[in-house]
Amino acid sequence: MNTTVATIVIAGSLLLALASLVNAIRDRPMGMVLLIGFAVLEVAVLVQAGIVIAAVAGGEGAHVSKGTLFGYLAGEAVIPPAGVFLALAERSRWGSGILVVAGFAIAVMTARLLQIWQGVP
Repeated sequence: MNTTVATIVIAGSLLLALASLVNAIRDRPMGMVLLIGFAVLEVAVLVQAGIVIAAVAGGEGAHVSKGTLFGYLAGEAVIPPAGVFLALAERSRWGSGILVVAGFAIAVMTARLLQIWQGVP
């Protein structure tokens, strides 16, 4: 697993969570900046998933639980589009609140992916 990509995903998701929190505090719905930001985050998550899948296919990560690893990768890929969909459906401050949770969840799941890759139970 590439720690540089994981760091980019974590930093980007926390930045988006913070921007979403500011939006929610200001009582604003999700705007175009957050929409584009979460689209870029989804691309970064998919790149990370591709790198991990290629590494596992290449024989790396023999000590990791493949089911848990792939479960986290699949869950991570679903969260940004689901969060944006729900935020678009809820055009109030709570739509931005949904994005706060989605951004924080991506950061936590990426950190856990790093732990799984390093063999931490």
